[in-house]
Amino acid sequence: MNKSELLELKKTACKVRLWTVEGVFNAKSGHPGGSLSAADIMTYLYFKEMNVDPKNPEDPKRDRFVLSKGHCCPALYAALALKGFFPTEEIKSLRHIGAMLQGHPDMKNTPGVDMSSGSLGQGISAACGMALSAKLSGDSYRVYAMLGDGECEEGQVWEAAMFASHYKLDNLVAIVDYNGLQIDGSVEDVAGLDKLNEKFTAFGFEVYEIDGHDFEQIEDALGKAKTIKDKPVAIIAKTVKGKGVSYMENQVGWHGKAPNAEQYKTAMDELNAQLKALEA
Repeated sequence: MNKSELLELKKTACKVRLWTVEGVFNAKSGHPGGSLSAADIMTYLYFKEMNVDPKNPEDPKRDRFVLSKGHCCPALYAALALKGFFPTEEIKSLRHIGAMLQGHPDMKNTPGVDMSSGSLGQGISAACGMALSAKLSGDSYRVYAMLGDGECEEGQVWEAAMFASHYKLDNLVAIVDYNGLQIDGSVEDVAGLDKLNEKFTAFGFEVYEIDGHDFEQIEDALGKAKTIKDKPVAIIAKTVKGKGVSYMENQVGWHGKAPNAEQYKTAMDELNAQLKALEA
């Protein structure tokens, strides 16, 4: 990508983070940490990689995205809104009774959401079904699934991985948002994912390890994924939980709580300053 494209991606990612914080603050609950860590990958997928059209969100030829770690939907909603699937103001009603945007993605009521998710392990399984469907139908769309690192402790993830390899789903890309923290503490302390790359390799995946905040590395890995034949791809993206908000970064306590008014102002001031610097 050229410098102009890179700058636009950085600005958009900053806006995704701003709206993520806006949503969680207005909801008075939610999961900011993992949403912020995933923001750069979400941004690249929706604004550079995937074939999606907000004017035709159910286009059968579109690429699919499944947020397997569905609790981090604030970042997904922000990306979808900025892409044009619905007004950004909807984000302020996050988790409110009767609102379109709920605490986990709802494919029936939210334009652009391809799969209802939240029960960890099930999203990647659904993504496998979508990828197999494309194979059986001779369709060219690709399927991207984002998992949390803590989610990879679920046995169902590995059943899905075995399925993906068996059916040679080379149109499937599993992206692990590896920020090292989950609700109960560090991933390594809770269960441990030592040598996650080797685990995916053993299950028949082509594996790439990247910095999940580096757009050029994201682009390189997704570009390579398109060249792989007869096997699925896993991208292990090392990220920072709470990325972009100083007091949230690498703090497990921000896995699942909303900022108060003072914390909200600090977060928005920091993110707006980052955006202003990019726009200068």
